[in-house]
Amino acid sequence: MTAKSPLALLAAGALLLALVFLFQACRTLPPRNPDDACAIFAERPEWREATASSRERWGVPDSLVLAVLHQESKFRPRARPGYRRFLGVIPMGRLSSAYGYGQVKDGTWDDYRRDTSRDGASRERFADVADFVGWYGGVIGRATGIAPDDAYHLYLAYHEGPAGFSRGTHEEKPWLLGVARKVADREQLYADQLATCAVAPDPG
Repeated sequence: MTAKSPLALLAAGALLLALVFLFQACRTLPPRNPDDACAIFAERPEWREATASSRERWGVPDSLVLAVLHQESKFRPRARPGYRRFLGVIPMGRLSSAYGYGQVKDGTWDDYRRDTSRDGASRERFADVADFVGWYGGVIGRATGIAPDDAYHLYLAYHEGPAGFSRGTHEEKPWLLGVARKVADREQLYADQLATCAVAPDPG
């Protein structure tokens, strides 16, 4: 058996590395049909497991987790807010530290990791962010009394923080009320879809 030349081995290694990068890139692309919860879970069954785990642990429905993450990042794992701009042109740093699937700020993410003892959790990992949404729903519920399946008010508090919501800061932002209504409508759409499709989560 003839040994492969170093050049052939190098080419084979480069091809394997390229395939790995291609696979990883495909896995970080948003789902092909983000408006259909059944299609999302059929394409990404590990996402179904993640939202089901969050629901079982924290009580926030799968459909609400999906609706929040759709609004926050359109299911892009490395989503960031835009830049502040001097004179409307020169970038002066990000608008906030929000990052990842859930657009979670640094401090809130640190609170989550500390409270759940998940030091290695990443805002780029769907399962971690799905769990975060459930955890934060619980934080919001304890602080404000918002039910874990109340998509409209939970999203307002998700955006403003429990303290901001309690102060009524959302009431001064008509645009945010409109966004929260969109999230609630999408959550209902996803819930209706998951109630009928083959990959619907168990209700119990």
